[in-house]
Amino acid sequence: MYSAIASNKRNTLLIMAVFVGLIGAIGWVVSSFYGNSSITYWVIGAAAVYALIQYFVASKLAVAMTGAKEIQKKDNPRLYRIVENLSITEGMPMPKVYVIDDPAPNAFATGRDPKHAIVAATTGIMEVMNDRELEGVMAHELGHVKNYDIRVSMIAFGLVSAIALLSDIVIRMFFFGGSDNRNANPIMIVVGVVIIILAPIIAAIVQMAVSRQREYLADATGAMTTRDAEGLASALEKLRDHGRPMKRQSSSTAHLFFNNPLSSGFFNKLFSSHPPLDERIARLRNNAAKF
Repeated sequence: MYSAIASNKRNTLLIMAVFVGLIGAIGWVVSSFYGNSSITYWVIGAAAVYALIQYFVASKLAVAMTGAKEIQKKDNPRLYRIVENLSITEGMPMPKVYVIDDPAPNAFATGRDPKHAIVAATTGIMEVMNDRELEGVMAHELGHVKNYDIRVSMIAFGLVSAIALLSDIVIRMFFFGGSDNRNANPIMIVVGVVIIILAPIIAAIVQMAVSRQREYLADATGAMTTRDAEGLASALEKLRDHGRPMKRQSSSTAHLFFNNPLSSGFFNKLFSSHPPLDERIARLRNNAAKF
C-alpha cells in the first residue's frame, strides 16, 4: 500500500515532466517559426500561470458543471454521517459534502488538498447502495483526498487545458499569421503542425493513465479505511450491473468520478479515465486479506 503511494508520487513527478516537455515542444515550434528563442520561455511561463489559475478554480468549475449542491447534516443525515465518520476514522478534516440530483449512481472528490476537499454523491448512488456499500464508495473518494489525488488531478487538468489552448492558438498563428510567415521553412511548418496536433492527444492519454492508476490506489485506501473490501467490491458490482451515463456529461470532469460518467462508445472506452470495473473488483477480492 505505502509502496504504491510512493510509486504514485514518483510517477506524478514524471508525468508533470512530460506535460512541461509538451509545453516546451510547443514553445520550441513557435520559437523556430518566428526565429525568436525567447518565445519558448514565454510560452512555458504563460502555461504555468494558466495551470495555476485552473488549480485554484477547477474545483468550483467541477461543482458547477455537475450541478452539485452543498448539503448540511440535516439535509441528508445518512450521507453526511457516513462521510463524517470516515473523516474521523482517517483523522482528516471534514470535507464539504455535495449531492447531485441524477439517477446515475456515481460520486466524486475534488479540491486542492484535504483542507479544501469536496466529496459528492448522486441521488442515484444513494438509492442503489446500502449503507455498507455507500460507505465503501465514500471511503474510496476520501482515499483520493488522503492520497492527494485531488491535487494531482487539478494540476493535470490545468496543464491539459493549457496544452489544448496553446495548440489551438498556435495552429491559428500558423495558418492566419499574416505575410511575415511566408518565408518560414515548409518542413518546419509540417513538423510543427504534427507536434501541435499530437501534443493535446498525448497529454489527454497521460492524464487518463494517471487517473486509472489512482483509481486502483483509492480502492485499496478505501478498503483499508473500512476494513471491508467486500463492501466496496459489492458497490462496484452494482455499478457494473446498474450503472448508466450521467445527465450532465463532460470529458473534462470524467476523471474525477467513482465510475466513468460518460456514454459508452469506442473513443470513450479508448480514452477512459477508469479501469474496467471487473478488474477493480478482482483486485479488491484478491487482496482482501491484506486489507
